[in-house]
Amino acid sequence: MADMNMMGKITFYEDRNFMGRSYECMNDCSDMSSYMSRCHSFRVERGCFMVYNRTNYMGNQHFMKRGEYADYMSMFNWSDCIRSCRMIPMHRGSYRMRIYEKENFGGQMHEMMDDCDNIMDRYRMNNFMSCNVMDGHWLMYEQPNYGGRMSYRGSYRMRIYERDNFGGQMHEMMDDCDNIMDRYRMNNCMSCNVMDGHWLMYEQPNYRGRMTYMRPGEYRNFHQMMGGMGGMGNMRFMSMRRINDSFY
Repeated sequence: MADMNMMGKITFYEDRNFMGRSYECMNDCSDMSSYMSRCHSFRVERGCFMVYNRTNYMGNQHFMKRGEYADYMSMFNWSDCIRSCRMIPMHRGSYRMRIYEKENFGGQMHEMMDDCDNIMDRYRMNNFMSCNVMDGHWLMYEQPNYGGRMSYRGSYRMRIYERDNFGGQMHEMMDDCDNIMDRYRMNNCMSCNVMDGHWLMYEQPNYRGRMTYMRPGEYRNFHQMMGGMGGMGNMRFMSMRRINDSFY
C-alpha cells in the first residue's frame, strides 16, 4: 500500500496534435502566458487537473484525467486557450488504517500508519478481505512492492446548504449525488463546507453541464464566488461527484 500524496504531471503544446513548443507542469499554474503564448493540445501523464480558460483559475473550467487531448478546443467548444491549471491532490496529512484477514472485520487485524510493500513479510498475512480507513487516502496493490492493479481508498465528507452563509436546509454527503432535487428535495444549494476529499459540482443532474472543482474549505456564497469566473454567476449546482480512484 502507498499513500496518495503523489505529484501530477501535465504537458501543454502550442499547436494541435502535440506539435510546437511544450511546457511541462507538475503543480498549479495561475498564468501560463509566462511559459507559452498559446496552447492547443495537452497530455495528462499522471494525476488529475482542472484547466481554465482565464488566468488565476477563472472562467470556464474542465476536469481532466490521464489521457491525450490533441484538439481540446473543439472538444470543449472553447474559443479561448487554456490560461491556467490546478493540480488536484488527493491527501496531505496523517494516515491510519486497519486491515483484517477476513471479511466483515474478522480474523487477524493490524493497524497501519505508513506504507507496507509486503503484508506477508510484515504481518504473515496471505491476504486481507476488509479494512477500515480512519484517516488519509491510500492505494492498495494486488502484488508486493506496489505492483499490479491498484485500488484507491479514502474518505469524503461535504455539507451542502440551501442558502448562502450556511443557511436553510443542510445535508451531509459522503458519496456521489446525481440529483439533489430527487434525493434531498432541494431546488438549489447556495453554499457548502467541504470537510474531506475533493469534489466536482455540476449545474445539471446526472453530472452534466458546466462543472466547478471544490477542494477542502468553506464556500459561503456561490453567486459571489462564481460571479468572478466570467458569466458563471447564475450557475446552479444540481449534482455532485467525488474525485476518486475511478478518475485515476
